[in-house]
Amino acid sequence: MQLKLLLQHCLPQHAFSKMMGKLANCRIKWWKNWAIRYFIKRYQVNLDDAFITQIEDYPDFNSFFTRFLKKELRPIVRAPCIASPVDGTISQMGSIRNDLLIQAKASFFNLHALLGGEESKARAFYDGSFMTLYLAPKDYHRVHMPLSGILKATTYIPGKLFSVNPHTVLSHPQLFAENERLICLFDTALGPMAVILVGAIIVSGIEAIWPLKKNSRKIVKTLYDNDIQLEQGAELGHFRVGSTVIILFPKKTIAWSKDLNNDSAVIMGQAIGIINPS
Repeated sequence: MQLKLLLQHCLPQHAFSKMMGKLANCRIKWWKNWAIRYFIKRYQVNLDDAFITQIEDYPDFNSFFTRFLKKELRPIVRAPCIASPVDGTISQMGSIRNDLLIQAKASFFNLHALLGGEESKARAFYDGSFMTLYLAPKDYHRVHMPLSGILKATTYIPGKLFSVNPHTVLSHPQLFAENERLICLFDTALGPMAVILVGAIIVSGIEAIWPLKKNSRKIVKTLYDNDIQLEQGAELGHFRVGSTVIILFPKKTIAWSKDLNNDSAVIMGQAIGIINPS
């Protein structure tokens, strides 16, 4: 495990991810068809759930990886329930301990570091609730709204590109506060809600449905004038390869579903919590 982490430190993460991104966008038919078939076999992808079920109909590997699903397979719960933003596995869930979130077992990371060092934004979530969801390579890679909300601000942080698989998360403290990420802050009926898309090795491609300002060397902060309003279950962005999503809610506004725990598999749209529990 430590050797793999050492290799990630030595690897030119961004250059490698950029190269892999070019291959993923390559439209040479034999190449993209081979890559898609290999990936499906290697990761046991269920293409029957996809809107496009024929490999040949995808123009490139990236189109396959960011594939849409048949809508009827992902019904969206409605408030007062919280909807899962992704297909994935819960790696951690629970309460934020003042400024600390648990990353893995006894490993913690700082809320204000996760949010780019902005103390004022972090304070809105002190002692609140969080859930970290891991997207495996086989998963659907579009991210949706847990609740209806109005986009107020985004912060794009270039960061590192360490793998976010369970082994690396366990062995590399502060990983989620170091990796590339897009922090989306929404105003909801509960107050602020944060949806954080965390990049990883090979990913280096976090996209939003709105025009997104990014810079490879510095943090980019953007404010919005209430013109982007998204309903519960609406898509807000996607990853070009698997990664992690973290969602945050303020103190005493929600409770996670009692039938879920760490390592529970979830699908986009299912109920993962409830608003204003008694």
